[in-house]
Amino acid sequence: MRHSKIIAPILMSFLTALFSNAFAQDAAGGKTREQVKAELKEAQRTGNMPCGDDSGRTLREANPSRYPAAPGAKPKSREQVKAELEEAKRTGDVMCANEMGMKEREANPSKYPAQAKGPNKTRTQVKAELEEAKRLGNIPADGETGMTMREKYPNRYPAK
Repeated sequence: MRHSKIIAPILMSFLTALFSNAFAQDAAGGKTREQVKAELKEAQRTGNMPCGDDSGRTLREANPSRYPAAPGAKPKSREQVKAELEEAKRTGDVMCANEMGMKEREANPSKYPAQAKGPNKTRTQVKAELEEAKRLGNIPADGETGMTMREKYPNRYPAK
C-alpha cells in the first residue's frame, strides 16, 4: 500500500514529462529553439504579431508607420498616379472641396454621367441569402469585435 503511494506520483511525473516533450515537439513543428527565436525576432521586426487588444489586428495594422513597407508591393510610377487622378476627376470620384466627406459626383450629380449598376437581386433572392447566412452563422455577432455568430458560438452551427 505504501509503495503504491510513492510509485504513483513518480510514474505520473515520468509520463507527464514524456508526453509533454512529445507534444511540445509536435506543436513547434519539429523546429529548433534557434529557429523559433529567429521567427519571433522577424515577426517583431515586421509587426506581424497580435496587437494585444480585442480587435485581432497585427501591430503593423495598428501602427503602420512604425514598420517597413510590405515586400512585393510595387510602387506606382508618377504617370500612373497622374492617370488615376485624371480618371477620378473625369468620373467625379475625387473628394469635394466644399462638402464634408462627399465626392464630387455626390455633390454635383448633374455634372457626371450616371454610373452603370450591376444586376439587381429580387427581394426573394435577398431573403433567401439572409436565411442561408443565418443558418450558417455568417452574420455579425456584435458591433464591437467583428466576429460572426459562427466564430462566437461554433457549437450552434453545422460544420462547413
